[in-house]
Amino acid sequence: MKSVIFNRYGSPDVLEYAEVTKPSPTAKQLLIKVIASSVNPIDWKIRRGMLQVVTGKKFPLSLGCDFSGEAVEVGEKVSDFQVSDQVYGFFSPGSGKAYGEYIVITPQNIAPKPTNLTHSQAAAVPLAASTALQGLRNKGKVKRGQTVLINGASGGVGTFAVQIAKAYQAAVTGVCSGKNIPLVTELGADYTIDYTQEDFTQQEKQYDIIFDIVGNYSFRKCQKSLNPEGIYVTLTPSLNFIINSVFAFFSRQQSKLLLVEPQPKDLAELKDLIEHQKVKPIIDCTYQLSDIMAAHTYSETGHVVGKIVLEV
Repeated sequence: MKSVIFNRYGSPDVLEYAEVTKPSPTAKQLLIKVIASSVNPIDWKIRRGMLQVVTGKKFPLSLGCDFSGEAVEVGEKVSDFQVSDQVYGFFSPGSGKAYGEYIVITPQNIAPKPTNLTHSQAAAVPLAASTALQGLRNKGKVKRGQTVLINGASGGVGTFAVQIAKAYQAAVTGVCSGKNIPLVTELGADYTIDYTQEDFTQQEKQYDIIFDIVGNYSFRKCQKSLNPEGIYVTLTPSLNFIINSVFAFFSRQQSKLLLVEPQPKDLAELKDLIEHQKVKPIIDCTYQLSDIMAAHTYSETGHVVGKIVLEV
């Protein structure tokens, strides 16, 4: 079978579209024929060697978190799925192998695919949408009527976060570039801020939740923009996060870090939101898996609106 591998860390040209051995599922796994995957920033951060503490130096390594496809073999101890089921899901960041024609996966990483999405559309959902859902619901404790600011509202996680916050009946402010304001407004944002013209931390408005997806604002810098019991959520583990958490310890405001993990119930909730047309994936562009170098090159520009899909 064909898969994307790399034998050293580096630029996109280290990626190889190569022939590898087809995996076999254990009794507790499924073999999935991957029809589509997608590119997430974690993929090229791994490829660059930015996460060597986790990924190590034993090559070849594989990439890819998101997938949508069909179950073609089901282990004898798997009871919730059967051959021909259409499923979607994701690997935990850092352990992905979805850039390939076949994968083995546990039932804990998948759920039935939304019926109103193609496999290419569904592959844009799992990691980014789960990150948005877990960030807002689990960490931010989002509730009806709250005010939520989403920094990075036009990106992969951000486009889902705007829609999910609205589905939870919050009032949403989206921070993005001016050219993406029409899209973020269409997705449901009540207010928008063009970060090239304004700094939200310099405004007087305060929020119940600040979801800093981009990671360029520390908790300390956001404190004036948080309500007295507001919650700051980041996806970026860093020394600054640890230091700034000290300031949160002496405040009613909270600073929280999200490390997303696959949860079948979350994938099921997202399926329901999508099928009820409250959430939809935004796809910037689509590449064939064999064009993975070009897909990574574009992702690294930082100008992707929504997600990049890979057709396998």
